Order: sequence, then structure tokens, then C-alpha cells
Amino acid sequence: QVQLVESGGGFVQPGSSLRLSCTASGFTLGDYPIGWFRQAPGKEREGVSCINSRDRSTFYTDSVKGRFTVSRVNAENTVYLQMNELKPEDTAVYYCAAPRRGGNCQSDFASWGQGTQVTVSS
Repeated sequence: QVQLVESGGGFVQPGSSLRLSCTASGFTLGDYPIGWFRQAPGKEREGVSCINSRDRSTFYTDSVKGRFTVSRVNAENTVYLQMNELKPEDTAVYYCAAPRRGGNCQSDFASWGQGTQVTVSS
């Protein structure tokens, strides 16, 4: 079975940093692109970032460009989302997800983690 687990969320003040982790079990993470999504209360789920598996090309939604960085350490079976200069608007549940084997960052995402809460407030 394919399983993704997010960790690293927390409660921080504006301007702080967090690093989220997405760790895979049941498959080799390096064979898949990994997307990061977030959903705030009352809002639609939003794509935040994605990193492809083969060339490690990355994508970011405009609101996080220059502040968030996605990376992967395949030996750890983990993808990270480094979040700097956090704003209250970043408050959401953050999810990582993977498409089916052979997919890329433009594919539909079929496997999802349970999410980790990020709260940014003063």
C-alpha cells in the first residue's frame, strides 16, 4: 500500500519559519513527484508546490514564491517544504500527495496524507 505522512506543523508567529516533512512508506518516494496542498477553513484546497521525480523541477503558487522551498532527500524517502516568512494567510492544513506511478506534477494526485496543521498568529 502507498502511504504518505506529513509532519512539522505547529503554531508560530508571523515572520517565523517551519519545515514540513512528507515521508513515504509502501513505495519509493524518488519514483514519484510530490505535491503540497493546503486547505483553510471555508476555502477550497489549494495547490502550493510540487517537485517532480526525474529532473526535480519545482512549481509554486504565486502567493508563496520567494518564501517556500520544496526539496527532496530520496535516501530518506522524504520531501520537505521549507516555509519562511510565514504570514497569517498561510494558516491551513497542509497535505502532501502523489500521483499514480508514471505521473508528474501535472497529473491527478491519487494518494494523500492526513495533513498537518500550520497556524500563524500573533
